[in-house]
Amino acid sequence: MIGKPAEMENGMIIAVDGPAASGKGTLAAGLARHYGLPHLDTGLLYRAVGRSVAALEGQPGFEAAAIRAARAISGTGFDGTELSGAEIGVLASKVAVIAEVRSALFDLQRRFALQPGGAVLDGRDIGTRIAPEADVKLFIVADSKARMERRARQLEARGLPVDRYALYHQIEERDARDMANPNGGFYPAPDAHLLDTTLLDIEAALRAAVAIVDGVMARKA
Repeated sequence: MIGKPAEMENGMIIAVDGPAASGKGTLAAGLARHYGLPHLDTGLLYRAVGRSVAALEGQPGFEAAAIRAARAISGTGFDGTELSGAEIGVLASKVAVIAEVRSALFDLQRRFALQPGGAVLDGRDIGTRIAPEADVKLFIVADSKARMERRARQLEARGLPVDRYALYHQIEERDARDMANPNGGFYPAPDAHLLDTTLLDIEAALRAAVAIVDGVMARKA
């Protein structure tokens, strides 16, 4: 495990991982507010890359264009609403299997994690690759039907039409793609704390996440 840099001794890094629509982004944002930490949804980086090469999907130049787009990203201030569509999520999972894309985005995520004072990051490989020294690692799970319904309600709240059957299969296909991704970290780190949100609303899930973080930090203190 990578040792914690000296400037992080008085801060806290929280890594939140899990599959698509498990609630990890909402929980990470809630944890960031609760502890007064900056938050990065790393999935937005991959979604931004995916959206930028959408016109090339299935074409020979798709991979090279995705690598160029990833290398051109210099910040983290993306609009989650603009990048929330299910189709963009599929594109994100396709560019995420490209090793050069992950490499290009690694340093950006790493710098965010190690900023003075700490941070909360959510994604697929935060606790395993981006911040293996994180003070607390959470791995959020929920069954596919619950995740489909959550994503459907999010899209409908934005006035977007939703085909639940298609959305369910998109989530299943994305899980399969993520699990097979040799460059990702779909599985939890050995020291991650599993939190199943299938039967929890957001308030209950956040209370459970805060209890885990507080418990871990109290034991470390």
